[in-house]
Amino acid sequence: MDIIQLVDLAPYDWVSILTAIFCGGIIGFERQLRGKPVGIRTSALITLGTYLFLATTFLLSSDHIDPSRVIGQVITGIGFLGAGVMMNKDGAVAGVTSAAAIWILAAIGVIISVGHLMAAIKLSVLVVAILYGVDLLEKNIKALGRGVHAKIKRYSRSASRD
Repeated sequence: MDIIQLVDLAPYDWVSILTAIFCGGIIGFERQLRGKPVGIRTSALITLGTYLFLATTFLLSSDHIDPSRVIGQVITGIGFLGAGVMMNKDGAVAGVTSAAAIWILAAIGVIISVGHLMAAIKLSVLVVAILYGVDLLEKNIKALGRGVHAKIKRYSRSASRD
């Protein structure tokens, strides 16, 4: 067995695989920097997994296989994963942005599987810009930090005992 056969993943292609890892990675990098539950590894795996499920479905295409049904099942499965990162804390739901990030990661995996690699990269950058940009807006525009978007001041244990 030569090196070409060893690294060949045909019928899948390395460019799509690396694009999926890159797209998931840059979104996950932003999430991980903020200490959110969906970091680099999780994000890259969600995007890569979605690509692999859809690419495999396209390989099996026949009169009996409908790729749109697989996309629907991926969306359902991703919904369960997203629900797992959402929590209820004192009546307030937390983790909605992380759940939405999981949802968009799967969508980017679908985009890669249909061959739109540059669009997937651009959309991943756009997602990071939204995640980071809205945070900047919230810090600089007081009206955006009201209600459920208000930042809760956290005190250390020793300070809360006093």
